[in-house]
Amino acid sequence: MKEKTQKILDIWHKHFSDEDRQYSEFEDSDIEYFVGCMLYNHFNFSYALDTMKSIDLSYDFLSSCGDEYDEIAALIKSIEIEDEEQKITFLKEYIKESQSKYSEDALYLLNRLAYHVDGVKKRFLAGQKAKAVQFVNPLLR
Repeated sequence: MKEKTQKILDIWHKHFSDEDRQYSEFEDSDIEYFVGCMLYNHFNFSYALDTMKSIDLSYDFLSSCGDEYDEIAALIKSIEIEDEEQKITFLKEYIKESQSKYSEDALYLLNRLAYHVDGVKKRFLAGQKAKAVQFVNPLLR
């Protein structure tokens, strides 16, 4: 599975290395974020908040990601993990590895994705499906 995600990252990092293909406010870490979102959507977590069952990919990203999108979508679909806990663990490890590649300034989107996946993990471990969105500033905990 890690080989597949690395192949995906290699394809899109190569694609976006051409500045003409980058959208405004593009950062390299966007690639890891959007791949993480695709994985999140693919895994379809039963413990996700109703409002977070899927994460929309940015129009800017989708319109700039090129013909490689179909190949990448097929690679994402080929990642098969049956157990929900293993899906959560896989995605958390992917996010952690991705975060380690970038400085704090470039981590906003990855940190946001990590926050959502952490919530899925907490609900999974507690065996509690989310009943409502709880807006809590993570900095105030």
